[in-house]
Amino acid sequence: MDFHTTCIVLLVSAVAFTCAEPVKYIDCGSAVGTVSMVDIVPCPRQPCQLHRGQSYAVNVTFNSAVQSQTSKAIVHGVIAGVPIPFPIPIEDGCKSGIVCPIQKETSYHYINDLPVKSEYPCIKLLVEWELKDDSGKDLFCIEFPVQIVS
Repeated sequence: MDFHTTCIVLLVSAVAFTCAEPVKYIDCGSAVGTVSMVDIVPCPRQPCQLHRGQSYAVNVTFNSAVQSQTSKAIVHGVIAGVPIPFPIPIEDGCKSGIVCPIQKETSYHYINDLPVKSEYPCIKLLVEWELKDDSGKDLFCIEFPVQIVS
């Protein structure tokens, strides 16, 4: 990551951490990490209301129990118990505020965008967000409720 990109990530992270309110989440199987906080910006009340055509910053603070050279994010919208892939702009966790390689017993601040496409229906759902290590185990797996609105 070059200096300019690092500065932008740090600036966005600082703004997000000062403006965000922690989001209630459920751990859905963080096998090799522990989540300490989840923020979504903006999300003034819960469940977070996500407006179609807008993008939201998702910040996850976690502690890794393992070393990993890489990390990959996988996001699903869970509707009536059925997980549906939810594309995000950057799947590579090492380009989302995390300096890789990931070290054991170290805290990280993962940040990524959650774009809500204009064509998404207005609906309540669960977002399932996983960050996998280089062996495919979950550094974190969280679920949080959202409502997509106009």
